[in-house]
Amino acid sequence: MRYQSWLVGALLTVAASASALAAGTTPQEVAEAYMAAWNAHDAEAAAKLLDEDVTYLDVTVGEPQKGREAARDNVIQLFITAVPDLAWKMRGEPIVSADGIAFEWTFGGTNTGAWGPDTPATDKAFSFDGVTFMRIEDGQIVYQGDYYDGLGFQKQLGWIE
Repeated sequence: MRYQSWLVGALLTVAASASALAAGTTPQEVAEAYMAAWNAHDAEAAAKLLDEDVTYLDVTVGEPQKGREAARDNVIQLFITAVPDLAWKMRGEPIVSADGIAFEWTFGGTNTGAWGPDTPATDKAFSFDGVTFMRIEDGQIVYQGDYYDGLGFQKQLGWIE
């Protein structure tokens, strides 16, 4: 019984420390960890940095995704599946505030996986630039907006001329 009490106390201490660490994490550290998870092709790790009630707007998806699971399944996992060799790199100096970050980036890879049942892989390489705006609260992304040239992206994949 004494061991169980000690174990529960230790677990609560670890959880409190992780929460305090997350609360003290800067927006830039959160953004860098999030991009690292994408670049490791780990949708679960990326999603863990999203707030449970995140709003995620990717202009090519259209409707904002509401909630961690929707963002993970409808954006993050979609891209990781369609572009298994993806690389997402921050360019230049980000604009950072106490509760947010904005940064330019380059995203690229080769489309070797299907985007969906009606959109097979093109096996074409692509690269495009964009910008992301994030709001961060307690070490979690509560809003993400990604803006980029969807037309140029579609032309590179050969979907349109």
